[in-house]
Amino acid sequence: MFPKYDVIVVGAGHAGCEAAAAAANMGSKVLLVTMNMNTIAQMSCNPAMGGVAKGQIVREIDALGGFSGIISDKSMLQFRMLNLSKGPAMWSPRTQNDRMRFAEEWRLALEQTPNIDFWQEMAVELIIKDKRVVGVKTALGLEILGKAVVLTNGTFLNGKIHIGEKSFGGGRAAERNATGLTEQLVKLGFESGRMKTGTPPRIDGRTLNYKLMEEQPGDENPGKFSYSNTKPLERQLSCWITYTNESVHRELEKGFDQSPMFQGRIKGLGPRYCPSIEDKINRFAERERHQIFVEPEGWNTVEIYVNGFSTSLPENIQYQAITKIPGFENAKMFRPGYAIEYDYFPPTQLKMSLETQLIDNLYFAGQINGTTGYEEAACQGLMAGINAHNKIHEKEPFVLKRSEAYIGVLIDDLVNKGTQEPYRMFTSRAEYRILLRQDNADLRLTEQGHKLGLAKDDRLDKVLDKKNDLARLSRELKEMRLSLKLLIKNSIN
Repeated sequence: MFPKYDVIVVGAGHAGCEAAAAAANMGSKVLLVTMNMNTIAQMSCNPAMGGVAKGQIVREIDALGGFSGIISDKSMLQFRMLNLSKGPAMWSPRTQNDRMRFAEEWRLALEQTPNIDFWQEMAVELIIKDKRVVGVKTALGLEILGKAVVLTNGTFLNGKIHIGEKSFGGGRAAERNATGLTEQLVKLGFESGRMKTGTPPRIDGRTLNYKLMEEQPGDENPGKFSYSNTKPLERQLSCWITYTNESVHRELEKGFDQSPMFQGRIKGLGPRYCPSIEDKINRFAERERHQIFVEPEGWNTVEIYVNGFSTSLPENIQYQAITKIPGFENAKMFRPGYAIEYDYFPPTQLKMSLETQLIDNLYFAGQINGTTGYEEAACQGLMAGINAHNKIHEKEPFVLKRSEAYIGVLIDDLVNKGTQEPYRMFTSRAEYRILLRQDNADLRLTEQGHKLGLAKDDRLDKVLDKKNDLARLSRELKEMRLSLKLLIKNSIN
């Protein structure tokens, strides 16, 4: 029924999509296995890409020949360059995206990529021979052979959703979790752990009073992520800012005795830099308010993402609290927020190529390695896909140094330091951040991407032209002579 594949990618989130695209574009025959083809590249949490340090990663993915920047540009609602009041090394691009279009554009891109096949089913077991992975077994008992396997399971490995005192298995809202793989990997000698993340309730935007909020428009002259010829935005949707208050906090506190986090039912560690709203008001009791970002989910939907209000409190507490926020007095909820626990594998068990140390030709990418965020997952998927292809074609691993890219910093941190909490990239992690700017990712990485077979000839031509222009400008500035008398005269005038 199935041919023998070069690379099998399990999971079709941000990591899985980049892994499949990279390996296929380099010439491997790829199978992308997903539990639901209708949720390929789903933006499980906020409908946005980039941000501080994360925007640099998206630019690096694009410079190497990955797809995340292109997909983000095609599905943009708004573009903002963050941190413009600081030095250029801190400038970080961020897009607000149409959630449905983002997933649609990714699926179209994958379907139009030669060498990629799809199979909708759960992978429950790896086929191992002589400490080398040779395929996967599915829930239906099908055996699919492949020379390399990339696991990008996201939050699905034994995922457990928590809402107040209720808990149930799931990898995402309304989707089942994935079982079998963790248990097998532990038997093979891998160490596993549990992590936690969360998401806020979704709200009907027609029921909000935006007059009570502060508008946050996009940049007047919006940029984009990709160095290719993707079209810039011609119109943008605004986001909005509002704040919690003491009334909101009091309502939330009524649910603390039912909180799965405070009552110890959640064992996994959550992201320190993206805490739930109940964690914020508990840890920072002296603060009278917390900022809430009101983010549209698309051009053609009224659904709103309430950024800053992640919670796992009972749904009635969530509703009562959110209606105390200015502008949300008449809010209708589409679905409650929740926390999710899932299995991960400490990344110190990997090589720098993201291949596992215990099993040859087996690669891990994304949240399975303890990271959080679309961008961190996508860049790992890209690197795992590249290295899976290189390994089976007897080529050297492709490893970026800390001085070359944020991607290099991320992987070096994970493999050599490990992580005890969901890992998020910050500019402060990169000691070479002054060199690793968002505006020079093409100069740093496109030639390497071209050598790999990912960045096409037109990309390389653009970079070489840019380098020549910069060299010419540098020469002209060095040769320029200014008269001191003329300078003094002009300053007086």
